[in-house]
Amino acid sequence: MNPLVGIIMGSDSDLNIMQAAADILKQFDIPNEVTVVSAHRTPLRMVDYAQKAKERGLKVIIAGAGGAAHLPGMVASVTTLPVIGVPIKSSNSIDGWDSVLSILQMPNGVPVATVALNAAKNAGILAAEILGASDETISQKIAIYKNSLNNEVIEKVEKLKKEGWENQFD
Repeated sequence: MNPLVGIIMGSDSDLNIMQAAADILKQFDIPNEVTVVSAHRTPLRMVDYAQKAKERGLKVIIAGAGGAAHLPGMVASVTTLPVIGVPIKSSNSIDGWDSVLSILQMPNGVPVATVALNAAKNAGILAAEILGASDETISQKIAIYKNSLNNEVIEKVEKLKKEGWENQFD
């Protein structure tokens, strides 16, 4: 199947974070592609990728970036597809705040959905929810996933009731 979600990052050093988006999309059986597209080192590749994404069949782009984190916003400026930005705490980052603010503070007219620092899994879930708005099969898989989160919490509540909270720190 052709990919529906493009997962891009400014450097392959971001792959350890961005893999979580690919993993959750795989769990939902949503085809995706993963590649490196640098806003600063390969700006023409970035523009080409973003402008051709829709005609290639992509429906959502997840863009992870650290430091100056221009990739999500620059991609959003040249495509009509929804872009989800993943701020990454990189080696040259100011505790990740520079990345968060760079992605979050987009000007009116060029929106980028922004998830928490290093939260590529949430970006994958959000991409699935966007696709699920018009695909009932995907929507049902998300509902099952969210129900499993509920069940995990209820199991923990029951464990605390049964064993007592004091015994959880042994």
